Amino acid sequence: MFKIRCTAIPLKNKEISAEHKSEVGLTGTAIDTLKLLRIPFSYFLMPVFFFALSRAPEIDWRKAAICFFVLHLFIYPASNGYNSYMDQDESSIGGLEHPPKPTKQLFYASILFDIIGLSLSLLLGSYFFVSVLAYMLASRAYSYKGTRIKKYPIPGFLIVVFFQGAFTFWMVYSGVSKIAVELNSTIMLVLAACLFLISGVYPLTQVYQHEADKAAGDITISYKLGIRGTFIFCGLMFAVANGLLYFYFNSIQETGHFILFQAFLFPVVYFFIQWFLKVIRDAKQASFKNTMRMNFIAATCMNLFFITLLILNTLK
Repeated sequence: MFKIRCTAIPLKNKEISAEHKSEVGLTGTAIDTLKLLRIPFSYFLMPVFFFALSRAPEIDWRKAAICFFVLHLFIYPASNGYNSYMDQDESSIGGLEHPPKPTKQLFYASILFDIIGLSLSLLLGSYFFVSVLAYMLASRAYSYKGTRIKKYPIPGFLIVVFFQGAFTFWMVYSGVSKIAVELNSTIMLVLAACLFLISGVYPLTQVYQHEADKAAGDITISYKLGIRGTFIFCGLMFAVANGLLYFYFNSIQETGHFILFQAFLFPVVYFFIQWFLKVIRDAKQASFKNTMRMNFIAATCMNLFFITLLILNTLK
């Protein structure tokens, strides 16, 4: 009897241990999936949303709230997750210095998030739904192994800056307005400015990934430009965007807002110059941590400016 009891107890413990490990494994996979959706990374994409909101002639705040949640909680994270699943990254990616291994669960989560985002987008009308669908399909074409636009430096660059810049601005601008809006020369200036703003940010997000991208067969615009070339190119893109914003604000007799923008932009320019000088002395300074610092400073300053602009316009 003693022996039977002794053998039964360890067996039960083993069964419990195996079950516990299974539960821990499932929980760990869910946490890893949530990490790879990179929802906090949407913060870096918010400036275009707030810029469009600040320019909308008459804001429907219900639509604005839906638009915000659709893009930043569902569509952008779904795009992040799908891209991570296709890439199977082992090195640092935007927002994650040590990303976990992507699993099939991440793929299903990205599909689920897309479905939810698309379903909610119908609340803003068929035009917004089609716009979100177009963004989603472009994102998939960028990452999907069968098309993999990401591996071509110029097409990959153009599809990102267009859809995350001008396209998203117009999608939000038209989606949250109470009245029908139309393209005109003034709005075209804003769209161009958004395109060049993203052009000044996007290559910098690739500057620390040259070797990893090359190993994966992805020849990015930053890889083609080189580390120093990337900084010079991005500086030029920011300068063009700034010039376009001057013409825009001047055309609508809001030059004071442009001056205010320069004040908000100062920390971004200062960090960018200091970082570039460090990179000239030591190429290793083009690192994940410095890239994330640059992204955070730029996103924070621009978010604050466009929210300030939104408040000023609302108080008119």
